[in-house]
Amino acid sequence: MGDFADYLDLSFWLTVGAIMLLLVISGFFSGSETALTASSRGKLKAQADKGANGAQKALTLTEDSERLIGAILLGNNMVNILAASLATALFTRVFGDSGVALATLVMTILVLVFAEVLPKTYAISTPESAAIKVAPLLRWVVAVFSPIVSVVRLVVRGVLAMFGVRIDPDRQIMSVHEEIAGTLALGHSSGSVEKEHRDRLLGALDLSERTVEEIMRHRSQIEVVNADDPIADIIAQCINSPHSRLPMYREDPENIVGILYARDLVREMHRLVIAEQGDYTAIRKLDVNALARPPYFVPETTPLDEQMQEFLRLRRHFALVVDEYGALHGLITLEDILEEIVGEIEDEYDTEHAPEVEIDSAGDILVDGAMTIRDLNRTLDWSLPDEEAVTVAGLVIHEAQSIPDEGQVFSFHGCRFKILVRDGNRITRLSLRQMDRPVESD
Repeated sequence: MGDFADYLDLSFWLTVGAIMLLLVISGFFSGSETALTASSRGKLKAQADKGANGAQKALTLTEDSERLIGAILLGNNMVNILAASLATALFTRVFGDSGVALATLVMTILVLVFAEVLPKTYAISTPESAAIKVAPLLRWVVAVFSPIVSVVRLVVRGVLAMFGVRIDPDRQIMSVHEEIAGTLALGHSSGSVEKEHRDRLLGALDLSERTVEEIMRHRSQIEVVNADDPIADIIAQCINSPHSRLPMYREDPENIVGILYARDLVREMHRLVIAEQGDYTAIRKLDVNALARPPYFVPETTPLDEQMQEFLRLRRHFALVVDEYGALHGLITLEDILEEIVGEIEDEYDTEHAPEVEIDSAGDILVDGAMTIRDLNRTLDWSLPDEEAVTVAGLVIHEAQSIPDEGQVFSFHGCRFKILVRDGNRITRLSLRQMDRPVESD
């Protein structure tokens, strides 16, 4: 090895310059990969709608992530290998055989710091902004490398197929619903999203996955009007009821023949009294059968989002729910669906009733058996499963495979359930406690 100054010729500086340029290109590829994979497509779409240059190009690139990643990896590996080869030749020329080890050490440090960590740190800090900046240039790189990437994809899929792995390019790794729900859960756990906001957003997202049966009012809780009752009794019941719409039946409470609207009733009473010069006895002529509106029936399996759309389309707020045999199963209103999003909606006419969730002196949670598992989970921030049952009582019956007696205790899904009150075949009151919380002594 001669004097070091002897090697500082034009070839030396050209090689050094080429290595630096290749490191810059490698950093571009590394940063682009991080920016485009970490950026939110929703934020990019919002930027594109605002006219941000490069946002639409970034969206187009991320539509085929396999081709994008393949092109970036191909380009990144090419420049890294070329830079390492040039560095090895340069150091070998200057330092002889020991130059190989020295080139490996120097290039590892340079690639790690300037071609990997530095650009990726910048890209991950502002992924959408970085993606918009690199997209115009990167789309040409992807276009040039596409033929090679396509061949590589075929080879990769062929190798994976030998091991029984099938790749579906159209398969969504995570649905939009799951992505938003996961983001909300993460935001809530970090404290950036309040529980009330999370519940409202998740409630709106879950409408398509929940059915009318899950939130309807059961037929045993429906207030109905007997069409054969005296007209004075019907008027008194409708006026004194907290509900503005009452199903009307004849002979059998499940034989609904119409829906009586309190406003229609009062309007007809007013018309009859005015027609008789203020004689209130004229209301005896009122015909509730002609006044009642046709009932609107819906299947119990209807998704909530579809039912809400039907309510809006038909300009209705009230529907009767029937099961697969056509028998009356319950009742649902537009307000019931909205409450799944915004929470309980109460007005001055709502009747007061005991809260569904209470905490006794021992710290146990007392709940109504008819409370839905979803409402319990939202109230207590629990995660009891609601696939097999809708209500808390239904969950206990499903797990116990019988109708438990008062005082019986069950433990499942990380909770302890104690039956407090049973009315006939219905469990009306339960006591709950999480298993990881110790029982307080009296």
